[in-house]
Amino acid sequence: MAQTPQEQQPGIVGWIEYRLPVFSFLNNSLGNNYPAPRNLNYWWNFGSIAGICLVLQIITGLFLSMHYTAHVSFAFDSVEKIMRDVNYGWLMRYSHAVGASMFFVVVYIHICRGLYYGSYKAPREILWWLGLVIFLLMMATAFMGYVLPWGQMSFWGATVITNLFSAIPGVGESIVHLLWGGFSVDNPTLNRFYSLHFLLPFVIVGVVVLHIWALHQHGSNNPLGIDVKGKQDTIPFHPYYTYKDFFGFGIFFMVFSWFVFFSPNSLGHPDNYIPANPMVTPSHIVPEWYFLPFYAILRAIPDKLGGVIAMFSSILIMFVLPWIDRSKVRSGNFRPLFRKIYWVFIANAIVLGYMGSQPAEGVYLIIGRICTLIYFAYFPVLWFISGREKTLPLPASISEAVLAKNSNNAHH
Repeated sequence: MAQTPQEQQPGIVGWIEYRLPVFSFLNNSLGNNYPAPRNLNYWWNFGSIAGICLVLQIITGLFLSMHYTAHVSFAFDSVEKIMRDVNYGWLMRYSHAVGASMFFVVVYIHICRGLYYGSYKAPREILWWLGLVIFLLMMATAFMGYVLPWGQMSFWGATVITNLFSAIPGVGESIVHLLWGGFSVDNPTLNRFYSLHFLLPFVIVGVVVLHIWALHQHGSNNPLGIDVKGKQDTIPFHPYYTYKDFFGFGIFFMVFSWFVFFSPNSLGHPDNYIPANPMVTPSHIVPEWYFLPFYAILRAIPDKLGGVIAMFSSILIMFVLPWIDRSKVRSGNFRPLFRKIYWVFIANAIVLGYMGSQPAEGVYLIIGRICTLIYFAYFPVLWFISGREKTLPLPASISEAVLAKNSNNAHH
């Protein structure tokens, strides 16, 4: 006679499992029953670290929302009250602000890893798309969050960025007025941004669930970029990768804690400690550092509409990357020519970020335009070389490559 699940797992665990199979779900998703490629390196830690960042932002954000007042007359003072009068308010505020920057650092590394190892290639296209949707939602959430302290850079950043939509022919002005809730950036704008900033992280959680679901459908990519051939190519996610992830968490929290406790304002702008004043324009309006490459692209185009199209296109073009890159080989380790243009692309993006932080004039503007051209040139160049490049021979299986590497290390 077959045993019931309660009999197989006695006690409270069996009782819960019989009614809500949460433990078997976790085991199949992150435990002994979930097979992962046996050669994943530390670059694969950043997906789970991004999840930790999201949880951290939600927890600290909920705490801050209990004490924040979304009104133009009180927003700046309420943030100062959180910092000075609320028990550990300074810790929550700095953790939230630094956490936003750390979240983007982790996600940028995660994206760069996906670009190098071809994680966007079939059959993981929808996984890649969902990752990009998360990135876009993060950008929207971060922008609205930056407005909430209602400092000088908050107010003028909101004014500049929302005004970009006025470049859209026909409906642009209506969109701007809808975002503002009136005819200027004022109290209705702050209320709208606060509501959306509170809501969007939970939308991100929903898309993250879909992202993980898509990941488990075909499993993780790996540094070799080859498919799993059998059980010999995999190991259980737990304990091998959970321990590896916890090591990554430790390193992350050391860096995170250093910024929170020793340099919390180094990633922000000092003008945001000045209350918003619509009558005084800052000499140089800049967004947060994680928007700077896209801000540089926006300013590189002389035409306002052209700049807006270029800025959004710089992200949207990533959605068609699985079809731009025609190579059958996923991993950059076996694509010498691709590797060269990939590192040019990454270096160029970093330079774009620096150009975005400088005034849009003189040599900065010229270099920004050159870098914008290089950024968009990457995609047709990738399309051209991916159909013609000579790739290195791939190993027969993951296990063969791992055993050969271990054998070589033993001999050395």
